[in-house]
Amino acid sequence: MFTGIVTDIGRIEAVEARGDLRLRIGCGYDMATVDLGASIACSGVCLTVVDKGEDWFAVDVSAETQSRTAPGLWVEGSRLNLERALKVGDELGGHIVTGHVDGIGEIVAVDAIGDSTRIAILAGAEVAPYVASKGSIALDGVSLTLNEVGNAPDGGVRFTLNLIPHTAGQTTFGDVTAGRRVNIEIDILARYLGRMMEQRAAVV
Repeated sequence: MFTGIVTDIGRIEAVEARGDLRLRIGCGYDMATVDLGASIACSGVCLTVVDKGEDWFAVDVSAETQSRTAPGLWVEGSRLNLERALKVGDELGGHIVTGHVDGIGEIVAVDAIGDSTRIAILAGAEVAPYVASKGSIALDGVSLTLNEVGNAPDGGVRFTLNLIPHTAGQTTFGDVTAGRRVNIEIDILARYLGRMMEQRAAVV
């Protein structure tokens, strides 16, 4: 489990194509405190540490994960929002995030609003029923609050949210531009409620 509060920005230093992709990710963590087998969220994707050094760790990204995450993310030079797994007793500063991507969105507009940045995202029908104004969502592993939510063509959804300067400065959204694809994780409560409604409709 994670909270969607980014604690470091990592950079993919090397990519090795095996059966899966082996990524070496440079970071600022004290790697003496990170065990092999630990979970680290990498731009919203829960990955397992399989090797490590003084200032880097390695993960394997399966073909399934590659197919379900934002295209172009797992390449050398990419910057990643990092978060270590939540420990019992840690402050839940964002919301409960699992590191499982539910869909991919595209940033379609970026506007300065005061000191903040408002971004608009277009996403598909697979996430549309689970987003609501003032609800929580994770974009590339960052816990954010939805503002306006509206319908889009083909059953999709268009929503907006604001990035305050602190959030932009501590994440990879500091240089955000239109056209960028992002990993979306819906709120876990919305996921379970949606499943319950599906089961109820099937019974009826």
